[in-house]
Amino acid sequence: MKKINNILSIAGTDPSSGAGIQADLKTFSALGTYGASVITCIIAQNTYGIQAIYPLSGDCVTEQLNSVFNDIQIDSVKIGLLCQATTIRVVSALLENHSIPWIVLDTVMKAKSGDQLLAKDDIKILQNKLLPLASIITPNLPEAAVLLGCKLAKNEDQMCLQGRQLLNYGCKAVLMKGGHLISIDSPDWLVTSEQEVRFTSPRVQTKNTHGTGCTFSAAIAALRPRYDNWKQTIEVAKNWLQKAILHADKLHVGQGKGPIHHFYKWW
Repeated sequence: MKKINNILSIAGTDPSSGAGIQADLKTFSALGTYGASVITCIIAQNTYGIQAIYPLSGDCVTEQLNSVFNDIQIDSVKIGLLCQATTIRVVSALLENHSIPWIVLDTVMKAKSGDQLLAKDDIKILQNKLLPLASIITPNLPEAAVLLGCKLAKNEDQMCLQGRQLLNYGCKAVLMKGGHLISIDSPDWLVTSEQEVRFTSPRVQTKNTHGTGCTFSAAIAALRPRYDNWKQTIEVAKNWLQKAILHADKLHVGQGKGPIHHFYKWW
């Protein structure tokens, strides 16, 4: 019998269920894995944006993580919004003490609406504590520029250069997401010490892209235990994500930027 992998999401919530923990759990289920979750912060948000953020205490996050790790064999971890320095330290310390095969770090700093999600001082702690533990990080272009303290990449050569620079923080691989580039397609670049691989897909004309970044990193975390390498994993994840975006307009959720359609195969 084919094994069903257990994937853990460590992230914040979204009551509209388009992003965050809720989107991660949908992604895990849609891709045939079992999803577990540890909540780092309660967020009041909808398709218009974020209204409030309530970080959970370090003790609360620690107890949740211990509950999972002391009982469930976790095959892969996706890390999303950690919200504050205390949480970053707690998560990094516990991950160091457990043997997790794959750690996918989505370097969430701003919401699609533009809301700031991680303070500037906390970003340095993220760089020093979590990036060295990550199997792969998945920054978009603004996030990569913030991590490096440089200007936004304007073309694919600059994307690859910034990807190589991010490897210096100790992460094993970088997926530079090129959705912010002005281009007819949406190119992403996988950068490791051994290779640089381009992935692309046509842009979809829809406003309903809420939770795309969360979902992409969750899909990578769900699929990595199933495939032999990052190239295969990302190809399958990107293809699935493209279809979820293509079907997004079938849903009618909210008045702003609606979610993508995680369950397009069945609905």
